[in-house]
Amino acid sequence: MKKTELNLTSTEFQPIFEKREVTTFKTYLAGKWVSGSDPEGLKVVSPIDLSVIAKVPKLSLQEVKDTIGVNFEKGRWDIRNMPGEKRLKVYHRVADLLEKTREDFVEVLMLNNGKIRAAANGEVDAAIERLIRADLDAKKIYGDFVPGDWSSESLETEAIVTREPLGLVLAIVPFNYPLFDTVNKIVYSTVIGNAVMVKPPSSTPLPLIMLARLFEIAGLPPASLSIITLPGSEMDEIVKDKRFQVISLTGSTETGEHVIKVGGIRQYLMELGGGDPVIVLKDATFPLTPQRIVTGITSYTGQRCDSVKLIFAEEEIYDKLKNDIIEEMRKVKVGDPREEGISAGPIIDQKTAEEWENAIQDAINKGGRLLVGGKRVGPTYIEPALIEVDKEKLKDLYLFNKEVFASVALLLKVKDANEALQLANSRRYGLDASIFGNDINRIRELIRKLEVGAVYVNDAPKHGIGYFPFGGRKDSGVGREGIGYTIEYVTAMKTIVYNYKGRNVWKYM
Repeated sequence: MKKTELNLTSTEFQPIFEKREVTTFKTYLAGKWVSGSDPEGLKVVSPIDLSVIAKVPKLSLQEVKDTIGVNFEKGRWDIRNMPGEKRLKVYHRVADLLEKTREDFVEVLMLNNGKIRAAANGEVDAAIERLIRADLDAKKIYGDFVPGDWSSESLETEAIVTREPLGLVLAIVPFNYPLFDTVNKIVYSTVIGNAVMVKPPSSTPLPLIMLARLFEIAGLPPASLSIITLPGSEMDEIVKDKRFQVISLTGSTETGEHVIKVGGIRQYLMELGGGDPVIVLKDATFPLTPQRIVTGITSYTGQRCDSVKLIFAEEEIYDKLKNDIIEEMRKVKVGDPREEGISAGPIIDQKTAEEWENAIQDAINKGGRLLVGGKRVGPTYIEPALIEVDKEKLKDLYLFNKEVFASVALLLKVKDANEALQLANSRRYGLDASIFGNDINRIRELIRKLEVGAVYVNDAPKHGIGYFPFGGRKDSGVGREGIGYTIEYVTAMKTIVYNYKGRNVWKYM
């Protein structure tokens, strides 16, 4: 395995890091690049070989609180007073800069996230497209005129209803898509005129810091954006701060529940735990169905909220589906993501690998049969696993009750679609689901009854750039992310009522 060493070449990033024994970054606080008061900083570890590839500042609570003051007092007005057309131009400039510095972002996503090159390039592409499509968000900023002459109580009055920015958004970003998710949260927050403070994932903060540099160059008002490199364990005091009127979080259900308890009453936008079910009907198309299911299980080594974790197949096609999925999963090649031919790199840390191992063993101990994969081949390397289980034992399994963020799926035979529906709906999560089949009447019935935020027909779940809105029900989240669909969660309605009583405005002429 070749040495894991960060090597950024774009001149745009030269002012924000120093080449020492370990590359040391600054972070961006309301227009200033700072090193933080803690000389040790926070270590950034590559999951490829667990080597330290960089350090970022470890901010103090006081540094963060001072920055909130700048974002709140100045930044929210600077961005709100910037004409909308100029905000769109900023996003387009950032998109151009992302393309120009693409190789540095690909390098970081490979080394810091363990993504294969194709996946890293895909995330850069998605971020660029999301920036360019911000114009579609702007088209959803609507208002209303409400005539008062439909009620005797309100006769001779009228109102307009507007949407306006809430002020300051706290965006908490997950490790798995740090570049795209940060772009997404910044765009839908600022396009309407909110300032935004972003909390990076401690394991993958580098793309966020680099992105802040591009927004600075592109002309976003400096006081309107901050990247706070603070461990999650120290975030409670920040989450409590009422100057944040919106908290946007992508993460686990447990983290979301904790943030709501700590944060109290305010606006929340949360995409939380998932691990999606697939229902395969007897008239499903082959080989499309097993191929798409395996992509859903193994894409980014299962480290996606929309990763496939449960497969319910009707009896008539069960054996063929099982054999085809096994065959497809055996094609997945695990290894160093920088090497050609590798289709699955490492998972983010050893703790997740251990949870994955324990969850598989739990299923086997309760009668599950490991059909393929399931071996840990290094501290952070795993073989994607498929486990056949009996439906009578399903609800006892760790893998049914908890989202495990790695490539593993349970396969079950069901007598019909209704049984699959009942089992799928009995989970605490309700993010997405997939249906494979061709009988539109049966598919339509399942769509109507599935308790999820999105249903994918003849495809594995994939949120992409959010062109189609996504988000969960039950323990999978609050609100919806998606181009144009998130505006209502980062804005407030304001009703302005005009009184014309006694002024003869309504008098017949």
